[in-house]
Amino acid sequence: MAQSPLKEASRQLEIEEIDESKNVVATYIASGLDNGGKSSRIDVVIPKNTNSYPRSVLNAFLPAGYPHSVTSDYLEYQVYDSLQAFSSSIAGLLSSRAVLEGIGVGDSHASPTAALLLSVLQESMGRIATILFAHKLGTSLEPECKMYRLAADIFNDSAMILDCLSPALPKASRVVLLSFSSVLRSLCGVAAGSSKASLSAHFATQGNLGELNAKDSSQETIISLMGMLVGSVVVSHISSKWATWSALIALLAIHLGTNYLAVRAVSMRTLNRQRANLVLSTVFDRVYEKLHSDKTEPLKSIELRRIKVPTPQEVSLQERIFETDGVLRWRGGKVIGYCKIGVDLRTILDIFGKLNASSGSYSGSQSLEFSKLLDLYKDDGYIMWYNEPRKTFLVVLKDGARPVTHIQAWMHALYYAEASRVGRLQYEETVMDALASTKDYVKKVSLHFEVYEELQRNGWDIRTGAMETKSGTRIKLKSVDGP
Repeated sequence: MAQSPLKEASRQLEIEEIDESKNVVATYIASGLDNGGKSSRIDVVIPKNTNSYPRSVLNAFLPAGYPHSVTSDYLEYQVYDSLQAFSSSIAGLLSSRAVLEGIGVGDSHASPTAALLLSVLQESMGRIATILFAHKLGTSLEPECKMYRLAADIFNDSAMILDCLSPALPKASRVVLLSFSSVLRSLCGVAAGSSKASLSAHFATQGNLGELNAKDSSQETIISLMGMLVGSVVVSHISSKWATWSALIALLAIHLGTNYLAVRAVSMRTLNRQRANLVLSTVFDRVYEKLHSDKTEPLKSIELRRIKVPTPQEVSLQERIFETDGVLRWRGGKVIGYCKIGVDLRTILDIFGKLNASSGSYSGSQSLEFSKLLDLYKDDGYIMWYNEPRKTFLVVLKDGARPVTHIQAWMHALYYAEASRVGRLQYEETVMDALASTKDYVKKVSLHFEVYEELQRNGWDIRTGAMETKSGTRIKLKSVDGP
């Protein structure tokens, strides 16, 4: 009769039990299992620090499974984020005191009704600003979440400064100032809320977004509580204007400084416009070096080789927090052009020629040139034209265009701009010819060197769109048979 696998294995079996953080919480040692149960035993060994008080406290504020359930940049960001929240809580108490002085607390001539109406005016202005700001910049908040995370705190700190200025102004001016302060706080709320959601989605790696947000709220709560307790002591000892402004400026400097360090610590995995500039220009330079080092002219004759693509961590060290929207830069250098993705088709047609006012149509050379452009991009998910006088690339997206199509269009525009700058284009080439030659080269490079595959291998998320910063349009191409 054959023995069971357990009896064949050994006389002693050790079983480790781990938690979501991969920490050993218990070890079970079973011995004498091959004696038919006559002298078998199971010992349980529990590490000393498993149920320790410090660990229990940390588990209340860190996501389950930390550090394996979040990205590697989570802890550094949270440390700086906690420091900025602490300083902001104290500064907020100073500005709140100034607002109370401004509305007349302690003044026997102040009217409660006037204070209430001022509060209503502030709320109204703030809510209107929230709607307008969300409508105007809603699309760009996710692609540029690092920029708007820092911008939110600049808005908030500016509001605190205005609050502290309000008691020194006449009542009429004070109302305007406090209303503007409310608008800035509303802008802060929209920018901070949206950017925080994007950053949380970046940190969560195991589908634990909800739990991560809950733990983040716990962190903010305890930090704000500590800030209020310390702030109460600070405010009670600061009464003069000089001391108030000195403390406020110092706290706001710490607030913005730690916020800057916090967003710098984040290595986003999505390719927005700036990160695409840094990554793709590096790829093209390495391809160019490869072509010349192999001393081979045709691209197709070079054997398939991988090109080292910069990682999100490497790119985060180079990217600017504030960047002009739509600029094309080669490896972070000077601006070499501009690109607009998701423009409407009429924008390109108007470059070929103005609409005929009487017939309401484009005709002649305009329609012929446009027909050539359509034919050039018939197999692509986009159509692009270069407005030479303004050095601007206009990209019209076709219906169903995926995020990788946006990257492809941006890659084409970036290479065209650099090739034009360094003189790689033939002098007599028309814009249409240059578009055709550069598109062909970019397509060969991306296929031959497996650029998109390499991006994914190096940690980039090319399936999440982050190139469009404004709500754009799409076109559908339909063949209509004549009568």
